[in-house]
Amino acid sequence: MSEPLINKVAESGLITLDLEKFIPKGKTAVFDLKDYLFMEMILKEKDFREALKNTDWEKFSGKNIAVTCSVDAIIPVWAYMLVVTYLEPVANEIVMGTEEELQKVLFSKNISALNVEEFNDKRVVIKGCGETPIPDHAYMEVTKKLRPVVKSIMYGEPCSTVPIYKKKA
Repeated sequence: MSEPLINKVAESGLITLDLEKFIPKGKTAVFDLKDYLFMEMILKEKDFREALKNTDWEKFSGKNIAVTCSVDAIIPVWAYMLVVTYLEPVANEIVMGTEEELQKVLFSKNISALNVEEFNDKRVVIKGCGETPIPDHAYMEVTKKLRPVVKSIMYGEPCSTVPIYKKKA
């Protein structure tokens, strides 16, 4: 007689964490100071302030914004501060840097909101393959977040994992 098939993965007590659920949602936009510079090189305070005053800030409403300057110009710190005073009332999130840096900050923010209590003393597999590429820094962030509370961390799929961390007894 044949014995019934046993799903050892299901019985192992492993929790699979898919980082795709932490991918930032929402629209993004870039606010480039280059467009507010004289000859795309020089910041003239009076002109800069006037240009900001006349900008339609509603186009940034509800978006995540990367504030950057895409040309090689000397931008005083107060200029970024001034831009934020206009963006803060309408934008979701504002980050100084490129759109890629914005995505990194948003991804990290989503991971930091993870409730680690549900992983307390559990064996966790961080899913390694998926439909959407996950940036490398996200794997580091989730490892930092989970390591203090989990029994073990593995990378990959439950049927084929790479051990990353195991709590010492």
